[in-house]
Amino acid sequence: MQSLSKAAVGVAAIGACTFAYSAGYEVRAFRLREVEIPCLPAGSETVRVLHLSDIHLTPSQHKKQEWLRSLADLQPDLIVNTGDNVSHSDSVPVLMRALGELLGVPGVYVLGSNDYWGPVVKSPLRYLMPDDGSRLQGPRLPWGDLKAAFDKAGWLDLNNRTGALTVRGTRFAFAGVDDPHLCYDKLDDVAGQADSSADVRLGVSHAPYLRVLDAFTRDGYDAIFAGHTHGGQVRLPGYGALITNCDLDGRRSRGLHRHMAHGKEAWLHVSAGLGTSPYAPYRFCCYPEATLATLTTKPRHRASPSYVDATTG
Repeated sequence: MQSLSKAAVGVAAIGACTFAYSAGYEVRAFRLREVEIPCLPAGSETVRVLHLSDIHLTPSQHKKQEWLRSLADLQPDLIVNTGDNVSHSDSVPVLMRALGELLGVPGVYVLGSNDYWGPVVKSPLRYLMPDDGSRLQGPRLPWGDLKAAFDKAGWLDLNNRTGALTVRGTRFAFAGVDDPHLCYDKLDDVAGQADSSADVRLGVSHAPYLRVLDAFTRDGYDAIFAGHTHGGQVRLPGYGALITNCDLDGRRSRGLHRHMAHGKEAWLHVSAGLGTSPYAPYRFCCYPEATLATLTTKPRHRASPSYVDATTG
């Protein structure tokens, strides 16, 4: 009995240390992921895309705000924001100040569930359970103010919309959907063959549900950007993400991969995001991140594996 008691104490101590690490250090240890996506036509200049997602900003998160401001030093050519920007009713002006010079860069955005609704108190373990379709929604957030601020910066609203931008001489065609996690997506509004006159075609969604990925791939989009998964938020060494909070498989919960549907392929980049719910403030083996995706020209000949992770995972 004494040995069992010692073992229980040891397990509890390990658990406490692990939680202290994940909640006290890793959740604030921001990282930049860098990937290359070969999707531009021959002769194009490279385009540096900063992918921001799941910032979940609150006014008290000063280190996160400072790190966001530092991203302007990357001098990206295009911003892709895939939602869940705020987690507090007073966060919109704080976010705009943190984005700072990035608001002067051409950008596109969609909204996520935590742009519309604030977080609610719930068991931290709920996030680790499979998605059963139920949604706990907190107080309504000022998403209209967020949208107005992005629109004022000149960023394209892609919530169930299409749009186009020319960046560094490359003409981009975009299609985006409102948050699929809340079933706000209206794929019929953006369905149809992607603009063949554009140099590159990008799909944008907050949550990477398969119905959205399949539709964008079918319609000929070259690459898709999404967030929402938090990279699993808790990952086990040698196994990876425990959950994705949607129907995407865990091995594609973060990073760059290929998606196959309807006999076609598209690049898929899923951001692990920069934040968490204030009521589940932990990460384990899954650093908070933004991504600098360098778009390069397509190779003349490319092998096509089912899935390619172009990062360290």
